This record gives sequence, structure tokens and C-alpha cells, in this order.
Amino acid sequence: MMIMAVTLEQRKAALDLLLPYQRSDFEGIFRAMDGLPVTIRLLDPPLHEFLPKGNLEQISSELTSLTDMKKEEISSRIEKLSEVNPMLGFRGCRLGISYPELTEMQARAIFQAAVSASKDGIAVHPEIMVPLELRHQVNLIRNVAEKVFSEMATSLDYKVGTMIEVPRAALIADEIANEAEFFSFGTNDLTQMTFGYSRDDVGKFLPIYLAAGILQHDPFEVLDQKGVGQLIKVCVEKSRAARPSLKIGICGEHGGEPSSIAFFAQLGLDYVSCSPFRIPIARLAAAQYAA
Repeated sequence: MMIMAVTLEQRKAALDLLLPYQRSDFEGIFRAMDGLPVTIRLLDPPLHEFLPKGNLEQISSELTSLTDMKKEEISSRIEKLSEVNPMLGFRGCRLGISYPELTEMQARAIFQAAVSASKDGIAVHPEIMVPLELRHQVNLIRNVAEKVFSEMATSLDYKVGTMIEVPRAALIADEIANEAEFFSFGTNDLTQMTFGYSRDDVGKFLPIYLAAGILQHDPFEVLDQKGVGQLIKVCVEKSRAARPSLKIGICGEHGGEPSSIAFFAQLGLDYVSCSPFRIPIARLAAAQYAA
């Protein structure tokens, strides 16, 4: 298992096993989306989220039966994966920079799947989305693309963009736009970062805030236009000043909330992405604004 690997060789062996599964998944998506753009977000969650559920003893016992590691080694590895605040910890690009082979495997799976589908006449338009530390990961992805295109004797167009999920990224958007070909605001995490509210713990106090009138809406459901919205506005203005053709959208539950959609439209965003059950609401809200 990749997350339990200690050495580079162990990680690569685990990733070699994952590659065909990733490639198969991506190829299925490309075929289903024939001719439509496909935006793929590279691995983002903290590694501990992929561990089996249960207490340390239960997890250690289960992993001992699945690997050739000793129980003590597994317990030690799990403890090293533990974090005080994992949502602000070792995740996203931090994983890709620390373990570049992880990004390389995902990129190889994407490009192999895209080329395979395109050779069967499927129109493929992959868009690869990585978090903030962009230049390092973009260079790595483009190097993998060149290798795959050379190996498979063909090439195709693709884009590499980034998530905007932390306030600093919004404030230096002009610099990031020099590297990214599209932006997607992760409004769930951007709200969490701006308010300093943990999404996992907000339920303990948010109902009190709403009842007392301290907040008018749950900011994870209705976009906070005064705070989070102003960060988005600054980001859009600075990024499009640097790259006028930049494609910008949002992904998160706000993408299916009518007043938030109207705000995004006012800023000139190109699209919203939301949970499937919210799509009818999102389409209606966008149409009402356009009318």
C-alpha cells in the first residue's frame, strides 16, 4: 500500500499497481464525456483518510494481514501519518512535492487514457487541476506528458490549472495566472480558511451563531459575499489582468446556491460545478441571471 510505504521503491511498487486502475477510470470518463472538457483534480485529501476505519489496534491488525509489515512497523507508520490539523497539513501539492512519483503516476494514467481514447476517435480535452504550489507540479506533469506522447506516438491538447482555496492564493492571483491555464475556486475550503471555521466542527457552534443573528446564513451553504466574495473578486481582477483569457469557475456546494451563483455571474466567472442533485437549481439560477 502506497500510504504505508517507507521507501521510494515501496511507493513506486504500490503506484505501479494503482496505475492501471486509474487509467481505466479516466478512460471510462473520457469515453462517457466524448467531446466535452474533463477537469481532473489530482489527489487532495490527507493520506490518513485512506486508512481503514477503527482504532489503532484494529487498523494495525487489518493492515498486518494485507501487507508483509510487522504490527509494530504499521503502528509506527500510522502514528507518523497522524496530524493535529490534517485539513491544513500534509495534503494536496504537499504530497505531490514530497512524493513526486505520486503526481507522475496520476499524470501518466491521465495521458495514457486520453491517448487511448483519442485513437478510437473519442474527442478528448483533459484539464488537470493541481493546488497552489503550481510551477513545480506543472513542470512535472508536462514532462510526463512528453514521455507518454513519445511512447504512444501521438499527442493531444491539454490544460493544467489550479485550485484557489486559500486567501494567499487569491491575493497573489496575478503571479499564479502566469503558470495556470484555468482557475477553480474551492469555495468550501476558501470559506473554511477565511473564517477560520473547521467544517468538521462548525456544527457545535454555528446553530448558536445563526439563532443569535451573528451570522445570517451558514457560510458553507450561502457564499459570504462581504468576506470570501471579496477575496474571489480580487482574485478574478488580478488574474485576468495578467491573463485575460483565463477560464475561471468554482467547485463546491456554493455552485448550486442561487444567490451565490448570481454573485459569481456578476464577477464574470465562466462556470459553476456542484453536486449532481444541485444541477437543476444551478442551471435555473444561471438562466434567471442571464435573462
